[in-house]
Amino acid sequence: MDRTEAHYIKMTQTPVMKLVIMLGIPTTISMLITNVYNLVDTYFVGTLGESQQGAVGVLFTLQCIIQAFSFMLGHGSGAYVAKALADKDVRQATKYASTAFFSGAGVGLLLCVLGLVFLRPFAILLGSTDTILPYALDYGMWVCLSCPFVVCSFILNNILRYEGKASSAMIGLVSGGIINIFGDWLLIRKLEMGVFGAGLATAVSQLISFTILVTVYLKGAQSTLSLKAVSRRARDYFDICKVGLPSMLRQGLTSVSNGLLNNLARPFGDAAIAAISVINRYSSLVLCVGLGIGQGFQPVASFNHQAKEYTRVKKAMLGTMAIGIAFMGCMAMFGFFFPGQIVSVFQKSEEVIRIGTFGLRAASIGSMVMPVSVCANMLYQSIRQAGKASFLSMLRSGLAMIPTLIVLSNAFGLKGILSAQPVADVISSLICVPFILHFIFKTPNTEKKV
Repeated sequence: MDRTEAHYIKMTQTPVMKLVIMLGIPTTISMLITNVYNLVDTYFVGTLGESQQGAVGVLFTLQCIIQAFSFMLGHGSGAYVAKALADKDVRQATKYASTAFFSGAGVGLLLCVLGLVFLRPFAILLGSTDTILPYALDYGMWVCLSCPFVVCSFILNNILRYEGKASSAMIGLVSGGIINIFGDWLLIRKLEMGVFGAGLATAVSQLISFTILVTVYLKGAQSTLSLKAVSRRARDYFDICKVGLPSMLRQGLTSVSNGLLNNLARPFGDAAIAAISVINRYSSLVLCVGLGIGQGFQPVASFNHQAKEYTRVKKAMLGTMAIGIAFMGCMAMFGFFFPGQIVSVFQKSEEVIRIGTFGLRAASIGSMVMPVSVCANMLYQSIRQAGKASFLSMLRSGLAMIPTLIVLSNAFGLKGILSAQPVADVISSLICVPFILHFIFKTPNTEKKV
């Protein structure tokens, strides 16, 4: 039995929730490690002062923009790689993988150049104050320089997941995360390089993570990377971008809403922006549990839908949602009951702790319902229904968040700004429910073993 046939049997005959968990746990660990090193970054930079921590928060928005392009190419190509492997067509899988990877390298280089040229006005646009700006420029330079490696790493990571190689994908991300933690300690604490050192540590870790991922991919994936396999058909690029568009919209709108949030918080001073930075980092840690399990669900949904194993897709979706609600609910409890203690770990300023306590408690409430919108979005993206997936992806950080942020900030000031995201999370989840029910009741069941 060749690898393609063995993979087909694994994806269509393994008990479906066992398969989701098998693929989801490595991804969850990867995302946890990534978010832990983001928190460590926040902690070390927080020891330098409010303005330095605010700079990292501002540049978080730029990182979201980079990730938007990365996820578009990674998720878009990954869905087609899974489709090709479900059809037992390795040649097609290689075409989509190679097209996305080399296109991503070009996109990463372009973002690098544009970022370096326009870093100052962009940092101001994203909410930097006069005191935050110098630190944002120091950190942002390294974020821009690492762009090509970040984009290509995300693409390889997602293709590996869609091939059912989540454990292999984990190796590169975890290695990079551990190196980043050590780099922060060495460059900030020991060599006293400040925010510049934090950015350098992040860039070096991204380069090493990329190198490891390329090595793992070439050794373990069914598809491969080849310049000769890169598509010359505009249709293939369109298909990848169309299916990956929901991911780009989700991350891109996160950048827009974060930039708007920072600008609305700017009149309240550096303490408000620093508090928002801590809240965003902790919320991302909680969210990664739901996203990690959800990203284990994506290749299962994509592969089995193409194989017409619709009942497996339904069972996987409902199981993933239940696990996400349970785990994220438990993690959100810490943020709800101990917000002040959590914020104080990263920033000792009494004003930052005061603002962050309210904001983190509010964010924790919204976290409890996020798995509903996450699963609905990932479902429709994985089965290549780009229109519905794009609409759902625009909800949390765009269609629901931006109007809510504007209304609540005008009505309640800083507390309204801090409450906007959890309110948007509840609205988004309620809108997603009919889409979930439509798929469950309108998609035919299959009689095969699930």
